Amino acid sequence: MSALTRVVVAGWLLGTAFTVQSAAHQNDAVNQDSRVIEDFSKRVDDYAALRKRAQAGLPVPKQGSAAHIKQHQKSLEHKIRAERPQAMQGDVFNPAISALLKKLMAATFESSRGSEIRASLRHAEPVRGLSLKVNQAYPPALALQSTPPTLLLDLPRLPPDIEYRIVGRELILLDAAANLIVDLLPDALPASPSER
Repeated sequence: MSALTRVVVAGWLLGTAFTVQSAAHQNDAVNQDSRVIEDFSKRVDDYAALRKRAQAGLPVPKQGSAAHIKQHQKSLEHKIRAERPQAMQGDVFNPAISALLKKLMAATFESSRGSEIRASLRHAEPVRGLSLKVNQAYPPALALQSTPPTLLLDLPRLPPDIEYRIVGRELILLDAAANLIVDLLPDALPASPSER
């Protein structure tokens, strides 16, 4: 084998080894993200199970009666709050899922859909200057800003009646059945060019 052939073969072997190592590193990152999402889903499911236990003792609200539905929601809110009195920011949005969600949302805002999402958020009655806390009721007099569907596509799925909501740049995990803030993630959305 000539010296040139040995160099070419060695280069090919090094390139192949680098490609295999790079692919393995990417698989590790994907596997790590999957584990983070799995842990997040378990935390959300644990909360949903807690809500189901709290709901079990409450009478079913009468169909169509706004007052009864509101009373049921308030009772559910109080029971959930009593079940998790020590609830605090980061119980569901732990550091690992917080970092991953911020990365996913940043990628979405940097994509071709980014300007469309920002425009949707600007036109959807944005709520600013609101100080929210975990285990607090979402203020009923304030509009619930919807989360653009194009942004939701990149976020982990949630069980029924648990929703992502945007307040300023915060991502809120809202229990819609109890109107209760399950957790919140400050600075979840990347700053707009005008905010930088």
